[in-house]
Amino acid sequence: MNWKIWNKKDKADKKKKSATREWVDAILFAVIAATLIRTLFIEAYTIPTASMERSLLIGDFLFVSKVNYGARTPMTPIAFPFAHHTMPVLGTKAYWDGVKLPYYRLPGLSEVKKGDVVVFNYPMEADSPFYRPVDKRENYIKRCQGGPGDTLSLVDAQVYVNGKAAPNPPGEQIDYTVTTSSQEVNPKIFEDLEATQYDGSPYFTMTKASADVLKKSSGIASVQPRIAPKNSPVLDPVFPSMNMYDHAIHTSHYYDRWNADNYGPILIPKKGLTVKLDSISLPLYERAITVYESNKLTVSGNDILINGKKADSYTFKMNYYWMMGDNRHDSADSRYWGFVPEDHIVGKALFIWMSWDDNASFLHKIRWSRIFKGIH
Repeated sequence: MNWKIWNKKDKADKKKKSATREWVDAILFAVIAATLIRTLFIEAYTIPTASMERSLLIGDFLFVSKVNYGARTPMTPIAFPFAHHTMPVLGTKAYWDGVKLPYYRLPGLSEVKKGDVVVFNYPMEADSPFYRPVDKRENYIKRCQGGPGDTLSLVDAQVYVNGKAAPNPPGEQIDYTVTTSSQEVNPKIFEDLEATQYDGSPYFTMTKASADVLKKSSGIASVQPRIAPKNSPVLDPVFPSMNMYDHAIHTSHYYDRWNADNYGPILIPKKGLTVKLDSISLPLYERAITVYESNKLTVSGNDILINGKKADSYTFKMNYYWMMGDNRHDSADSRYWGFVPEDHIVGKALFIWMSWDDNASFLHKIRWSRIFKGIH
């Protein structure tokens, strides 16, 4: 009797699953495994714009670590796998924001460090007409130039942090005015130096190293950096002028003297840091207080009210960061929209696993020299 029971059980165990069931199980396992890897460990990104050139190029494909700073747990958990915020082809939302979870980050290997190349969610979507939840906002990649509690400024395009000049990445570039002599200049030199010209104008974007070589080249009269002078008016206002609210207490003329090359000083908010609120400081911190930390702020005459109570100071609940592109004159970054809150940080860029040049000929589209290149 026992043998018959065992024999029946053995036959049942050996019964094969249908082919459809095997495929469904395999796909389900692959989706869950890939989602966990992307969420907790590492994820692939691509560079769509020139804001990080020449450190990172358009068409570079990167691996970004979630482990270094600690993985951020999903804040919008119900979403279509492998789609960030928009469904492919359909163009509809790839998530449902009916369920939202609070911000939480797992322990990481380190904090965000100055000089790190960081992927983060674009903070200006927080109160735009195209609002998305924090973890579904557009991904940006920039270099961290300042951390919580740092005082940052720019003097003639050089970043200073806490009064000391910050290291300049080897790939950092700015715009230069190039003047030629009567002697003909070989155009190949600009190609070799990876200097990008603006539509036949005398303006070129290049690294300092390339500019130093170009100065010594035959037919070149001068190579001068295009730096906006201190206190000079600019067509594109910088933060906080471009993000001013219509509060009478604001003194916008104070910040009209700042530009993208001569900027600050500005104190970057830190969790637990208390700042005095007045007509000078409020424009800098109002967005962090209201949009990122969800307080209601109003101004009545010269009085500032936070959540209905008169306030002359504010203590921050989160850490913030200052992010800038290495292509300093072609980067929409913290100079224009301010601080990046810690809950917007996605991960640290580690290395390039593929690089594709759309403008190159068929045989040269892959930039072989950049494959598996570390990001510094």
